[in-house]
Amino acid sequence: MSRYEEIETYVRTVEAGTFTAAAAQLGVAKSVVSRRIVELEQRLDVQLMVRSTRKLSLTDEGQSLYEKAVRLLVDWEEAEASVGQQQTSLKGSIRVSLPLSFGLAHIGPALLGFQQLHPEVSVDVDFTDRKVDLIAEGFDLAVRIGELADSSMVARRLTTITTAVVASPQYLEQHGVPNTPDELKQHQELRFGLRARKSWAYQAADGQRGEIEMPSSLRANSGDFLCDAAIAHHGIAILPRFIAWPALQRGALVEILDDYEWSDLNAYALYPSSKHLPRRVRELVDHLIESCGNGTPAWDHGE
Repeated sequence: MSRYEEIETYVRTVEAGTFTAAAAQLGVAKSVVSRRIVELEQRLDVQLMVRSTRKLSLTDEGQSLYEKAVRLLVDWEEAEASVGQQQTSLKGSIRVSLPLSFGLAHIGPALLGFQQLHPEVSVDVDFTDRKVDLIAEGFDLAVRIGELADSSMVARRLTTITTAVVASPQYLEQHGVPNTPDELKQHQELRFGLRARKSWAYQAADGQRGEIEMPSSLRANSGDFLCDAAIAHHGIAILPRFIAWPALQRGALVEILDDYEWSDLNAYALYPSSKHLPRRVRELVDHLIESCGNGTPAWDHGE
């Protein structure tokens, strides 16, 4: 076994937190990972990790080796990239986690464009609204919408996700058009079930702020389903504009209370803060930012 494999296995194990997770990322058996770590410790004649049933803890020597090993892997990758055609062409695999609706409609096409530019890069995409554990589950990159709580990750903003209050023309004709946010309380909300808060914050044109909560008889974890429900006259939905804008363009939905600003969010490209981020991942992030209009998405200017 090469010393590179030892070091790579060690770094992956430290970052993944368990032998099992590291083995899944490296595509080898758990016993292989365990053996490599033991052989590394024997060769260095030092204990690097303290094993327990739940987690791995680093000794002082183990932490020192990890920091140096990360730098070694960075230097190795840069050395490889400087040889032959890798200076201009990208190779390797990228595993990406994308939110379902936003990923299918807007990030998926950008990924296909990236792969056309770099045909030697293979992309493995997981569409899910679940917040995956990037390190433990072996993802190189995730796109997430909303507030980010995990400071151990690097986040680069892709675009702003603006929000629209929408209903079908037939619904508004039958139930009336709300003229103020407070009047929304007289209507049924088609509510996104994965959203933690039930209330919506808003800001009027004069700067006045407020918050409202609507009754709801329909909840779902799919914004596309809620958009369809609004088109079918079932109530009022407060949706990301990237979901609602095709229906708004063709007149199947109408935006109301558009003189108020509603709770906007940001979409981020999220990746581990490890220093040995592959160049192919960095360039994919740059490509996604450019594809999202450098902050001005198509659904906000009607394209």
